Amino acid sequence: MDLRTEIREFLSSRRARIAPEQAGLPAYGGNRRVKGLRREEVALLAGVSVDYYVRMERGSLAGASDGVLDALASALQLDEAERDHLFHLARQSRGPGGPRRRRPAVTVRSTLQQVLDAISDAPAWIGNGRYDVLVMNQLARALYSPVLADPRRPANTARFVYLNPEAARDLFVDYDQVAGDAAAKLRMEAGRNPHDEELIALVGELSTCSELFRQRWASQDVRLHRSGRKRVRHPIVGRLDLDVESLELPAEPGLHLNVYTAPAGTPTADNLALLASWAATQQTLATELEAHNG
Repeated sequence: MDLRTEIREFLSSRRARIAPEQAGLPAYGGNRRVKGLRREEVALLAGVSVDYYVRMERGSLAGASDGVLDALASALQLDEAERDHLFHLARQSRGPGGPRRRRPAVTVRSTLQQVLDAISDAPAWIGNGRYDVLVMNQLARALYSPVLADPRRPANTARFVYLNPEAARDLFVDYDQVAGDAAAKLRMEAGRNPHDEELIALVGELSTCSELFRQRWASQDVRLHRSGRKRVRHPIVGRLDLDVESLELPAEPGLHLNVYTAPAGTPTADNLALLASWAATQQTLATELEAHNG
């Protein structure tokens, strides 16, 4: 991924979505040739010269101070995720550029698998910013069994969403939102790690094979890993309306612990208990079959 292109397209897309009246500026002339704000209007709002802003939008953030970046974020009305993305891009601009690099393979500590296994009544799994599913507990494996049907490892939920859309639409009630979030979070990860070879390969694969991904990627939208809701149609137990907590692991930079729960006494809680029972039965059958074949 070319960092200057990422900066240029991000800033120009954010500028294009703001009408002058939204920024408290008079809209002189009825026939504006640009969509959204002009560059000189952004410069005025950010308190910098037009030439300086033009250089930034052309992809040069290396010399921009945090104060200038804050002013630019305010001028473009960036939300928290977009502001973080802007700072990630600036940080990458200040550091030495480099070729693509393969990040070291992540080995999740055995104690974290123990933590997951101790969570017996809620699906829980650990993933990275590329949407790789690294380790799961038994209930998460049951919940995401359609995702795990792809033999490639690690399983990747973004690949499932975009390259197996029929199965993904069956699994995720809010498929369009899930697809948008996946692209936006991958874009956020690209700002943090623009030279990550595996991330570049994944984005290339999705862009080549999915028109929907190309559209979502071109939007330049970004999202943070946050808490929320996920509605699933599971092939065994039916509808699950789940509360999602996504927690960063400070001792494992770049990894997130995802836990899905439901309030006690709800149909989803009952269905989760049914799914846990089914998963335990499947595990017992698999163990007995393995012992018989051995």
